[in-house]
Formats: sequence, C-alpha cells, structure tokens
Amino acid sequence: MFSTALLLTAVAASLPLTTAHISPFHPSMYGFNVTDRTFPYDNRPVAPLQDMTFDEWWFHNHLDFPPLPGDIFELPAGKAATMELACNKGLTSFFATSDNPVDIRAGNNPCPSDDGSFPSGAMHTTGFDDLTGCALAIAYESDVRKIQPEDFTVFSVNHTCVWNRFTDFQVPERMPPCPEGGCHCAWFWVHAPDGGSEQNYMNGFRCDITGAAANVALAKPKVPRRCGEDPAHGKPQATPGNCTYGAKQPFYWFQKERNNMFEDASAPPFYTDLYNFRDGSQDDIFEDSYPNGIPDPSPEQTVVPTPVFPSASSSSRPIATGSTSSFPQPSRRAAGRPKKSSGEVAKQLYQKMKPSRSDVDVKAHLLRARRGQPQSPGWTPDGN
Repeated sequence: MFSTALLLTAVAASLPLTTAHISPFHPSMYGFNVTDRTFPYDNRPVAPLQDMTFDEWWFHNHLDFPPLPGDIFELPAGKAATMELACNKGLTSFFATSDNPVDIRAGNNPCPSDDGSFPSGAMHTTGFDDLTGCALAIAYESDVRKIQPEDFTVFSVNHTCVWNRFTDFQVPERMPPCPEGGCHCAWFWVHAPDGGSEQNYMNGFRCDITGAAANVALAKPKVPRRCGEDPAHGKPQATPGNCTYGAKQPFYWFQKERNNMFEDASAPPFYTDLYNFRDGSQDDIFEDSYPNGIPDPSPEQTVVPTPVFPSASSSSRPIATGSTSSFPQPSRRAAGRPKKSSGEVAKQLYQKMKPSRSDVDVKAHLLRARRGQPQSPGWTPDGN
C-alpha cells in the first residue's frame, strides 16, 4: 500500500507545469479559481494572450470571476509589495485552493521543469540576461466595468521578472490613497522573442494603497516609446529625446483590437530601459513631477526633461534634490558587479550619448543629474 507521501509525490508529478506559463497568484485576482475547464478554451490565469478580441484579452476575460469581498492586494506606499509568480497555483502559498490541492512548492522556483533544469520552458527565457521585465499598473477606479486600457498607469517594474517566485514590486512613496471601494491593478509581462511566440500576459486584481501620505494625483499616462539601446535592431545607442517621460501606459500588443503597441513579432516591447521603464518604483508619474513640462518626444528631440522628487509629506512647491536624471538607470542585473562612483557612471553615460546625439546638451543634462550628489574627483564632462 502506498504511503501518503508517495501518493502526494505521484499526484504532484502528474500536474502540468512546464506545459503552462507564468502568472501571479493571489485571492484578490479576477479568475483566481478559474481552471482549464471553466472556459471552452484554456483560460487559466497562466494562459498567454495573443491575437484575441478585446473582451477575450481584457482582464483575461475574467471579469465575471471577481475576487471575494475583502480580498485585496495591499500596496504599501514607499515600500515593496511581494507577489508570488508561478506556473501552477500548487507552487504558491495558495496551493490549498488549487484544482489539485497538493503542496508542490519548490522554494523560490516559480516553475520546476520535468528534468530538473532551470529555467523551465514556462519562464520563456534562455537565461538571466534574457529577462525582459514585468510591470504593475494601477487605475484609480473601484468599478472594474468602467476601466479602459488608457486608465492604467505603470507604477512599478521588476527587471528580473520572472526569475523568482517571490517577486518584489517597489511602490512609489507618493502614491495617493485609493477612492472608497479601492483601486484596480494589473500585472503585465511580455517575454523575449527567443522564448516563444508573440504572447502577452495580463492579470487584474483589486488593490489598495496603504500608508498613503500624499495627495497629488497621477498624471494622464501616455504610450511608451522605444528609445533605449537596441543593437539587435541596428540601434546601438539610446535616443533619450525619443523616450516617453512621466506616467506611461502598459503595453497592449499583438491582439485583434485595442493595441497601443505595433512592433512586429521580432521586436516585442519590454518593461526595461528599452522603453524608459527603470527598475523599481516609477517615481515620476505624478502631475507635479515635471513642473517645467515635457517636450514632445521624437528621434530629433534635443531636450531631455528633468523630474523633481519631493517627499510624500512635502506640502510646499517641489524642489529638485539629489539625482534628478530620468535617463534609464542600471537594473538589478548589475547588482553583483563592482560598484561605480557617480563620476564613473556619468562619464560612461556621456561617452555613450555623445556619439549618437551631438545635438543634445549632454553636459548640461548630466550635470543636472548629478547636482546635489558628492562629486567624484577626476572627471567632468570636459575631461577624459
């Protein structure tokens, strides 16, 4: 007679893992309990979205499967919110509510492979350097039926998504409180083209900002623009004047309706520096983030706007302090590399920007970016 442990092992081995994909799991989600039998097609939260009608891809067609009252994902202002990503609910803390309620958690691994290799096919990446980031976006609306794609604003990005089951999303300190009834959020991911077909991922959930100490509203989000280094497509240098600065919409791509991205299959949009999504909290998304305005972006634009970052408790006119450059910052992939001084970083950016944009006042921009920081000896924009 089989022991209980052997039986559980056998059941776990029969669960589909690498045939799945990745999504967050939390009771606040729409479709949290949807299985592969709920719809005539596989519409589990982990199922990818591509070439679909608006009703099919919007909120993953899970609006009729809302979370229970009181199930809300809390987002602490100025701190990190940890989300669990996995290819199967059984791999998360919520395994007891899965279709096969078996605990098959594997530590921080979001999706163990059948042969023990890592990363598994469900993660759609060839390795750590092939990760393309994911994002959380928010709509300050409690009635989910009123929300439109243009209402979502990306407020946090994780460049190392989907490498870990426990994934942190830094929340901007100045996030204002949600209206009565809460907000709605969504998780978005587009993987690298070498990891599979043209797939989008969107999972909506109820959310609420906790510890809010500011009341400045988010700016109206705009469509992100491709502006970072893109050597794979013949653009070895970043074009900062072509970036979208401030509040940005998520990517809606490769669907039959309501797209805001029109890149082809070989050049999908990513939540990385390629579209001016810095790693971590998006701190320049507020109505007062750019008091001097934002110029119209274009490849020929020579003016790069500089945001201000007042504290959440500040009630006076925002004053720029510290580093105010919104030029894409180093991601967490560089965490293990030797630390560079601010002067070395500025010199590197200057050398990268100068050859491709001789019409940009790079010196002035970098000096503004470094204002308020200790100056590292041995280099200025005029030096070597």
